[in-house]
Amino acid sequence: MTSPDPQAEGDSNRMVTALVRLHRALQDVTLPLDLADTTQLRRARGGMIDQLEDYVIPRMMTIDAPLLAVVGGSTGAGKSTLVNSLVGTRVTAPGILRPTTRSPVLVHHPDDGTWFGQDRLLPELERVEHATNDPGALQLVASDLIKPGLAILDAPDVDSVEEQNRLLAAELLAAADLWIFVTSAARYADQVPWEFLRLAAERSTAVAVVLDRTPADAVQTVATHLARMLASRGLKDSPLFIVHEGTVSDDGLLPADNVAEVRSWLDMLADDASARHAVVTQTLDGAVRALTFDVHAVADGATAQAEAAVRLRSDADLAYDEALQGIMKATEDGTLLRGEVLARWQEFVGTGELLKSLENRVGKLRDRVVGAIKGKPQQADRVTTAVQGGLELLILEQAEAAAERAEAAWQMTEAGRGLLAEGPADLGRASRALRPRAERSVRDWQQDVLDMVRQEGQEKRTTAKFLAYGVNGLGVALMVVVFANTAGLTGAEVGIAGGTAALGQKLLEAVFGDQAVRSLAARARQALEARVTALIEDERSRYTSLIDALDIDVGAPDRLRQAARRVDDARFGVQRSVTLGPEDETP
Repeated sequence: MTSPDPQAEGDSNRMVTALVRLHRALQDVTLPLDLADTTQLRRARGGMIDQLEDYVIPRMMTIDAPLLAVVGGSTGAGKSTLVNSLVGTRVTAPGILRPTTRSPVLVHHPDDGTWFGQDRLLPELERVEHATNDPGALQLVASDLIKPGLAILDAPDVDSVEEQNRLLAAELLAAADLWIFVTSAARYADQVPWEFLRLAAERSTAVAVVLDRTPADAVQTVATHLARMLASRGLKDSPLFIVHEGTVSDDGLLPADNVAEVRSWLDMLADDASARHAVVTQTLDGAVRALTFDVHAVADGATAQAEAAVRLRSDADLAYDEALQGIMKATEDGTLLRGEVLARWQEFVGTGELLKSLENRVGKLRDRVVGAIKGKPQQADRVTTAVQGGLELLILEQAEAAAERAEAAWQMTEAGRGLLAEGPADLGRASRALRPRAERSVRDWQQDVLDMVRQEGQEKRTTAKFLAYGVNGLGVALMVVVFANTAGLTGAEVGIAGGTAALGQKLLEAVFGDQAVRSLAARARQALEARVTALIEDERSRYTSLIDALDIDVGAPDRLRQAARRVDDARFGVQRSVTLGPEDETP
């Protein structure tokens, strides 16, 4: 053997590294959303990962391993008989070494056994040396009747009635250096085998076709038609062998002359390292080229997934942002100072006289407000209860509307419908837990307000004004002020609700002063917004958590494209050095 070429080894190592990175980049790409072409892309991605694991990377690392010829074809085409006849002894026969056609059998020369260990081609298949029908096992048969440098694998039928057989056949063919397709006069035009041959042509895979089990008077006609079909589908250079019908011996073998042409061609490949090398590199290069081309469709699909996830999140955010804005607007424009809240507040402050004073003599209100208040402690509690009920109802209504809007937006897209189908059944409604959470949150906010009043009045607790209203009364006034952004306007300018809030503001100013009241109102409003925001965020998360769970890596598509480009760059280097092959071999 000639000494290794350092340049070729360097190119090969760079290719292996690039392929491993491509494999990792494919694994990083997720396609969890149901888009128009997602099913096809998921299947393609899985096939690429399998191709890299089962053939491309192991083969690239063991470029000098024996040529693996996988014999495949339609049901009843005579594959097992052909394999036995090519080897010269029964190695794969129903009832002898393999009870059924479910488990593949690989025949190799004893000296080549180390090439087909668990860490080599098809690593997920368990290696066994006994008869089995386990589709997860690869039966290894060592035979001196087959030449070193060549291994023949008998695969299940590509059109088997059992799906597991069909999938295994496709997996084995994808791991072949050479496809030997066996067909017959009755099956040569079947669609399923031609789908595999189409893939072979697209990937520049080395293919040989064997026409078997054809009556002598039909051989010429069928062979001519089959050759035209091969040529029209990009396989005109694929050798076509004819195996004439003959009597099968008790050992399951055809007469040696019937398979002599095929056997001679395979022996030539086994004997000629350059020819063998050319077949391997042709198939390997074609597989790599197809991979680097096909991954771009997967990358584009992953980009579409990320964009769809952004749109879904935006739809949910829009719905719940609108709900949050609606709540906060209703808590500052006087909306809550109506109905029950307004009635209880009026009971507390004695609105009749105070509103008249507010309209006619605003300038003197501060001095008179203490004497004007008629409320009692229990009336303050009634205002607090009314505020609590009004706020809770507002939050529930807005959350309910947001859930409906978000669901409607998601129902308009295929990806959204898929997520809704996988998520909780009640996503279109506010969560059941919202009501108790809202009740607790509103009560906590009201306690925040009382704590602010209590803290602000620490130095005023002995004054007549503070004692006249107490913490609860002043707290109620502060809540009312928060619910109407009066900005100092009088009741005549902002109407009943605004005037009511202005009255509360004047009441607070009489106790704490202007600056303190503005600070209290701002803090109370910030506390309210924080608690309401937390409630709405919990509701929003029912939608956004479904998106987060997808774990879409937005950078994965670009990394996949970059990995494919690196493989292409390395491929040109390998193509330059590997295609030269061994210069010669010495005994």
